[in-house]
Amino acid sequence: MSSCARDDLDLSSEERQNLPETEYSTEYSRESVDLEEEEEDEDLQLSGSFTFLLTDAMEGKRLDACLSEFIPGQSRSFLQKQITAGKVKLLQSSEQDPALGISLEKAGRKMKAGEILSVTIPEPEEIHIEAEDIPLDILYEDADLLVVNKPKGMVVHPAPGHYSHTLVNALMYHCRDQLSGINGVLRPGIVHRIDRDTTGSLLVCKNDKAHKDLSIQLREHTINRRYRAIVLGNLREDSGTIDAPIGRHPTDRKKMAVNQRNGRHAVTHYQVLERFGSYTYVECRLETGRTHQIRVHMTSIGHPLLGDSVYGPQKCPYRLEGQTLHAMVLGFRHPTTGDYMEFTAPLPEYFEDLLRKMRAQGS
Repeated sequence: MSSCARDDLDLSSEERQNLPETEYSTEYSRESVDLEEEEEDEDLQLSGSFTFLLTDAMEGKRLDACLSEFIPGQSRSFLQKQITAGKVKLLQSSEQDPALGISLEKAGRKMKAGEILSVTIPEPEEIHIEAEDIPLDILYEDADLLVVNKPKGMVVHPAPGHYSHTLVNALMYHCRDQLSGINGVLRPGIVHRIDRDTTGSLLVCKNDKAHKDLSIQLREHTINRRYRAIVLGNLREDSGTIDAPIGRHPTDRKKMAVNQRNGRHAVTHYQVLERFGSYTYVECRLETGRTHQIRVHMTSIGHPLLGDSVYGPQKCPYRLEGQTLHAMVLGFRHPTTGDYMEFTAPLPEYFEDLLRKMRAQGS
């Protein structure tokens, strides 16, 4: 156990002196020490009791909004669940026993400056991930790593509410106990991720040495990641670079957005491969690896991905399951031999069929 420093709490000097030391577990449910940037937005789930004094800047703000400022790293939905579960109490003073406080069970309650809140975050649930005999399309495998071609609709790793039928479940069956443990029980072997409805090449590590080496390559942007996508509209230029920071959407935490104020450096290079009038077939090369990077960047220049109902139009003229995006080429330096290796995941059948239809319509 480790004590929470009082200087981290937003309190006046008098209130700070009256507060007891608060303890929280240092065993976070976020297992990642992964160096891949797109992992940065996972929830960091602390547990324990916390007491906060609301500042003048929080006058009139919603309760859940105030909590999200006090407890960074927690999603708004997670904090709302704690509110409705009676885990947030209004105290009369910093010395009051939280058990005697008044439960605040409405996330939208307007707060007042000077109010004192006690928040209790439960211990994370112990999770057991089961190996599952799910077929894998393996592009390459050796004693250190494997490269798999992920199908559409498959989630990469387990998450709350989705602990089975993921790529990790399949990898645990295929590799048995030969997966790197750096990312903990939820993400063994996983160095980087692609979205559920994005297909294509994904790198998996079998030991920690390989994982650390390839994570450094990701951080230094030396891994070659080239994607194929179909976007809406006719791009003006044949090639270009989008250099725009990406962070959480200011009002919708489930989405990412170009965020000049709070975003992190993100760069995507694109090249037009074919034009179909109302659509453009492009290759996108990632220089960085932020969450939803290609989808957000292409939307930011007015060309969202075809089928992407999150960042693009709700209606799609084709029967698609999510965005038309494929991680085609993956190149890296082997962590043991040092040799450069490059693998190509063939376009999935639905993508090839779509291109054939567009070519036929344009002829």
